[in-house]
Amino acid sequence: MMRFLLLAAILPLTACVAMRPGGIVAGESRDWRQAVTTDDRERLRGWRNAWMEALQQAQAGGYGPQVAQQGALLQPDAALPGPAIPNGTYRCRTVKLGAGSAGMLPFVAYPAFSCRVKAERDLQGFAKLGGSQRHVGLIFPHDQLRGVFLGTLVLGDEARAMQYGADAERDLAGHVERIGPNRWRLVLPRPRFESLVDVVELAPA
Repeated sequence: MMRFLLLAAILPLTACVAMRPGGIVAGESRDWRQAVTTDDRERLRGWRNAWMEALQQAQAGGYGPQVAQQGALLQPDAALPGPAIPNGTYRCRTVKLGAGSAGMLPFVAYPAFSCRVKAERDLQGFAKLGGSQRHVGLIFPHDQLRGVFLGTLVLGDEARAMQYGADAERDLAGHVERIGPNRWRLVLPRPRFESLVDVVELAPA
């Protein structure tokens, strides 16, 4: 936790761009494979292993009832075929699953916040609109079950976001999946801070 607070306080805003999702990921390709970093390619490839490890930690820590209460949100194989998430404003909430380092809890559920999905070039941009950790990036098409999110983490009162790939500590990579009628999730395996998997539920506001 101290490492996270120090990063939030002292990381400079070098290599930054305006906080607009379309400017976060360089290039014009609609193929996420041409934009993803090597580290994030591995994080995406190992998403299920990270999720199962996180679930085991939560169960061992006595959080089994809380996990079960979340239903499909925390079930790794709950993704449903299309449609892709529509543009609009969403009510989002984050569940952090598994302890990313010693001293962290294996299950933490946060209150809902506002986020937005909108057209960016011929892709979609996602942005969390408030809070001390804000995800900003692009959603790329992938297959019938999921899209791929590539972006960065904005901390504290920063008004600008670092470009994806400029700092591995800020880079985010995950999947966007539909898990029910008008219900989606953004799954971020092995984020740099706090947890093994972050799961962000998205429901239309």
